[in-house]
Formats: sequence, structure tokens, C-alpha cells
Amino acid sequence: MINQSLKVTVVVAGLALLTVACGDRPVDRALTGGAIGAGSGAVIGSTVGSPIAGAVIGGAAGATIGAVTAPER
Repeated sequence: MINQSLKVTVVVAGLALLTVACGDRPVDRALTGGAIGAGSGAVIGSTVGSPIAGAVIGGAAGATIGAVTAPER
């Protein structure tokens, strides 16, 4: 079970890194980060039996991180 959840975590983290900070405005990055966080939180939460809580926590964290980061120029 640990091996399966580790694989899922690695895949989600890899996908998140590929799409991190999409957008130029903080609103765009917050929406993208929230969507990525909600998706990855739901996947990770489902491995422990609580996908909705994982999606809520992941979405909030992703939106916050996306909003406060600045794009590279």
C-alpha cells in the first residue's frame, strides 16, 4: 500500500511541477495552483480514505502558493 501511494505521489508531484505557475497574473496562478492542488489532494486523500478533505486542503494550499509566487522574468 505504501508503495502504491508513493507512486501516486511522485506522479502527481511531477505533473504539478510541469504545470506550476501557469499564467502571468496572480489570479491565473491562483486558479491553476488551486486546480492542481485539488486534483493532487483528491488523489492523495483517496489513498487514506478521504478524497474530499484532500481536495479541499490541496486546493487551498495550491491556490495560496500560486497567488503568492511571482513568474520568472
